[in-house]
Amino acid sequence: MDFELTDEQGLLRDTVRELLARNYDPESRLKVLDTELGWNREVWSQLAELGVLGLSFSEEDGGVGAGPVETMVVMEEFGRRLAPEPLLDAVLLPGGLIARVGTPAQRQRLLPQVAAGETLLAFAHAEPGSRWPATELTTSAVAEGDGYRITGLKNPVPHGDCAETLVVSAALPDDSAGLFLVAADAATRTAYRTFDGSRGAQFEFDKAAAELLGEPGDAAAAISAEITTAQASLCAESVGAMTEALRLTTEYLTTRKQFGVTLSKFQALTQRAANMYVSLELARSMSFYLTAGLADGAPDPLVASRARLQASRSARHIGQEAIQMHGGIGVTAEYPVSHYTARLTAIERMFGGGFEHLRVLSDRVAGYGLVEL
Repeated sequence: MDFELTDEQGLLRDTVRELLARNYDPESRLKVLDTELGWNREVWSQLAELGVLGLSFSEEDGGVGAGPVETMVVMEEFGRRLAPEPLLDAVLLPGGLIARVGTPAQRQRLLPQVAAGETLLAFAHAEPGSRWPATELTTSAVAEGDGYRITGLKNPVPHGDCAETLVVSAALPDDSAGLFLVAADAATRTAYRTFDGSRGAQFEFDKAAAELLGEPGDAAAAISAEITTAQASLCAESVGAMTEALRLTTEYLTTRKQFGVTLSKFQALTQRAANMYVSLELARSMSFYLTAGLADGAPDPLVASRARLQASRSARHIGQEAIQMHGGIGVTAEYPVSHYTARLTAIERMFGGGFEHLRVLSDRVAGYGLVEL
């Protein structure tokens, strides 16, 4: 398999990297995080002009029609710069669900506006007290006239604070899962800031008017497939963040002096940095593995759990070592290493952490045959 990017993919990477580098150094990023929105609408508009927001949508739906590899290339660059724009939360995941199960009329009504940066979506799926993978939904939907009414509580909803249209999962009377389009202002919204500087919201639905997304039927398989695709995006973003955390650490070791020599002269520290590189490459390989499956049209939740487990372990190792080898400066808000570690920690808690994915994998062990050498 050829793991090298094509010329077009390389150009996409370089263009996004240049755009994010121009707008986000550590100091300017902190200023943007302290705004009410927490991200830059001007950068959002530039991403729309470049076609990044419509990258995963078909041309018929107002997008570019690119594949999973291009999306992962962009997400890795977002991880490198810790870009706060809600590409995954407001476009890729909820937009992917609309593209996957929506009717042609629904796709034409929403996706071109999303690709143009004019409409912000959010996926309201997680519920208080639920643990990934959530198999039961307490939020319910009942038919009323030509539409539906939704009642329940959704939290956390990543970047739900700025969303205009929600894609909401809810249980139908026959216990199947449905997806619904709901106006964000039709529910009681409580916005908050997360520890990594991002934003989220809680939505309380009290017989909120809703439109069924797509045709009647159980949407559980579509939700699982789209979450698997989102897992690949999270893996790619974490690889980008780990790459930069390692770069900052090795740069620090080659410039910081102690006892008259740079820290890179101490063998124990260089060995620890080498182990960080091994962890990074293990995560990168599993990210490639998951993305390759998506490119082949085979979103496998089991492969996603394997990739997320390795990414989780690598992120914890690299984040902790990066802070440890920087010393006291590594935990300060002014220095970027702590922010990379915070973002990697936040990523781990999205759609299951290392423990949850290990549990999923361990539950499948009994299904494998015995290998004899």
